Amino acid sequence: MKASAFLYPWDVVGDPEAADRIAALGVHRATLASAYHSTRALTPRHPRHRVVTARHAAVLYQPDARWNGRALRPYPAADWAPGDAFGTAAEALAAAGVEVHSWVVLAHNSRLGEEHPDTSVVNAYGDRYPWAPCIAQPGIRAYLVDLAAEAGARPGARGTELESLGWYGLAHLHAHDKTGGVRLGDAGQYLMSLCFCAVCREGYGARGQDAEELAAAVRAALQPLWRGAPPRGVSPGGASSRAASPRGAASVGGDGWTGIEALLGEDRAAAARAWREDAARTLQEAAVAAVRAAAPDGFQVLLHADPVPYHCGANAGVDPAHILSVADGVVVPCTGGPGLLTPFAEQRRAGAVLAANLTVVSGMGGSPATLARDARAAAERGAGELRLYHAGLASDGDLATVRKALAQL
Repeated sequence: MKASAFLYPWDVVGDPEAADRIAALGVHRATLASAYHSTRALTPRHPRHRVVTARHAAVLYQPDARWNGRALRPYPAADWAPGDAFGTAAEALAAAGVEVHSWVVLAHNSRLGEEHPDTSVVNAYGDRYPWAPCIAQPGIRAYLVDLAAEAGARPGARGTELESLGWYGLAHLHAHDKTGGVRLGDAGQYLMSLCFCAVCREGYGARGQDAEELAAAVRAALQPLWRGAPPRGVSPGGASSRAASPRGAASVGGDGWTGIEALLGEDRAAAARAWREDAARTLQEAAVAAVRAAAPDGFQVLLHADPVPYHCGANAGVDPAHILSVADGVVVPCTGGPGLLTPFAEQRRAGAVLAANLTVVSGMGGSPATLARDARAAAERGAGELRLYHAGLASDGDLATVRKALAQL
């Protein structure tokens, strides 16, 4: 199986041994960040630093003139990745025999939301999510399409992987999140991620739903959860209560889409979902087309994807058949098991890439010791490639284990 390792430019720039170290892992490719959200990252082997603090979402190169005069524009990195850090790292990796693809984070940008609050997702309570731009807004869509083209088709890259090309919601997974005190469940997460900005309100209205009534229905559905009701299918003590629950009972948390329909009603749920899925699908189509227009022939475009269309986050919720007709393939999270691969494998067309994304950092919940076994399980579900998260964050011991596993594959 072909394997690619995720990297940040700061893992490579300033470390003369980094590129050869990556090549020695046995990977054929590096998926190198060109646009990334704010983060704080360890660099266990770098000769100049041990912690890099990326204070805001940034592009890791110098943006071009297409952004002149535009209010919504990417921010170049400051001291953590100055100049064309992506290009410098890409050149070093290519010289070591490692093919480079860009890694582009799109609809996840806290600074954009802080400086332009009207662009953010607004929940049913009126709270803004500054990390989550509303992808239904025309200005945000134009910004994301151009960013995908510029950050994706970087000089030195032979392909790109587009992350968070869809709806982002409550889940943030950055800063010091204190949102786990109430178990939301799948339905609760979805309801807390529905957007009620002015554009989305009009969108719901165009689909026959009064936005105020929809927001009120969301708040009413969530109210039992704030009082301490368990998510649907979970008893107060934490054990499964599906056997004791009346069929179709509308309790908070939901078992997937059925639970959401039970909480909102089928008509409301369907209208909101139709609006959101249309916004995501058309944005994905436009972004992929823009990357291809900017890139040379043979340039590969993949999406980080989840096969449940209403899901939010870094792995955008998609319809597998649709996205495989648009992009060259998908990168699918498989650290918890390979099950999410199956819906894509069932819709796979000839030549489409299906890559299993496995965390190999022990301290971040990864299991490098079982990499060979996990890779084989992913292959049985249809994966033809691996993505290893993350070669820059992993310890020496984790990397040694990865090297042995890849040699077996």
